[in-house]
Amino acid sequence: MNALIETLKGLVGTGHCLDIDADKAPFLTDWRGRYTGNALAVVFPVDAEEVSSVVRACAAAQCAVVPQGGNTGLCGGATPLFEGDSVVLNLSRMRKIRTVDAANNAITVEAGVPLAVVQAAAEEVDRLFPLSLASEGSCEVGGFVSTNAGGVQVLRYGNTRELVLGLEVVLPDGRIWNGLRALRKDNTGYDLKQLFIGAEGTLGVVTAATLKLFPRPRCTVTAWLAVADPAAAVGLLGRLRAAAGDRVTAFELISRPSLDLVLLHMPDARDPLPRAYPWYVLVELTDTRLDSGLAELLEAELGLAVADGALCDGTVAATESQALALWSLRENISEAQKREGVSIKHDVSVPIGAIPAFVERAGEKLAAAYPGVRVICFGHLGDGNLHYNQSRPLQSENAAFIACTPEVNEIVYGVVRELGGSISAEHGIGQLKRGVLTLHKEPVELEMMRRIKAAFDPCGTMNPGKVL
Repeated sequence: MNALIETLKGLVGTGHCLDIDADKAPFLTDWRGRYTGNALAVVFPVDAEEVSSVVRACAAAQCAVVPQGGNTGLCGGATPLFEGDSVVLNLSRMRKIRTVDAANNAITVEAGVPLAVVQAAAEEVDRLFPLSLASEGSCEVGGFVSTNAGGVQVLRYGNTRELVLGLEVVLPDGRIWNGLRALRKDNTGYDLKQLFIGAEGTLGVVTAATLKLFPRPRCTVTAWLAVADPAAAVGLLGRLRAAAGDRVTAFELISRPSLDLVLLHMPDARDPLPRAYPWYVLVELTDTRLDSGLAELLEAELGLAVADGALCDGTVAATESQALALWSLRENISEAQKREGVSIKHDVSVPIGAIPAFVERAGEKLAAAYPGVRVICFGHLGDGNLHYNQSRPLQSENAAFIACTPEVNEIVYGVVRELGGSISAEHGIGQLKRGVLTLHKEPVELEMMRRIKAAFDPCGTMNPGKVL
């Protein structure tokens, strides 16, 4: 493989092809620190043509390719396998914003552009790109397209799949497919871009995307609300959507143990309310009109909810800085968990009305099997997606508990299955869930997925060991 490394250095430049262990190391471990692999080299192409050349050279050498962006994934999808016979293709140098079309509400960007930069480019033309993630400062376009990322505004705008108009993709044989169409209607056969969205780089390398933009909100109202239980939160969501319609942009559920971790590990975090409650909701309403009356509408509905006993307490942000402080509590839960230590993590979805049943049944079964287990439950109640994680309160007990992951998974995923849900809502499959996917997909679905994989990647060199 030394000849391949020399070829790659010739294609992208010696300084952009890392083959020394110490130089490669930062790109071989996932964000959680759960997976560490090996690779022949880590390569940094600057454009789609260089990606094409690298992929073509790897295909000729029968060498696997692992696409990688900001490396913020949570399932090990961008981490090479331990065998070390692959090339990591990091796209972070591909940072061009090719076009911004305000009239068509579209933006075309390369795979290495960070999400926050896409958001800023939209703002410069008085538009909104609504995808919002805690990792938006470091996650990149290719990554969030390849994992079909969701985030906090799916309730109003949909996940990544609904935000992509077109893609540019380098196929496993090195050919470039230019599907960067900025059309809302294109009824000319199979919608090929959908195959690559959420495929985690197993069918090809996303090198650019044309994304939808929206009118920028002029009025935003943010509130932190205390509720007795998830059932009350679901009722409050229905109430607010009936009153405000699609202006309810985000509706996040947060358990008290989740907030406690943030208050413990994040120095600037402050509890928004004077006393503790078992559950909270972070709600955001937006409108494109300054005179929308959103604040008055929200406060009127919250007043009625308090009078009905559906709401325990709450606070409405009076300034933008207060709103940002409330959002930081939600966005720092994952970071606080990372600082606390390892845990068994689940990213599941069930129908919104089934969320209370899921929380109750899964909680009861876990407590019976593992007395004293700590459950960190939070997520996007508005679209039925919960992050549902377990650990022991004492770090000394966690190693033994992590070894119980298969049994814990069966409890959690069993309840998900009973309620007609999914074992992966927005994080993807990667390495983490590949083994359990076969237990939760119908055989005919798996067969179709394998046929698609074989059609695009007959040699199996695109991100092997992920998804299937």
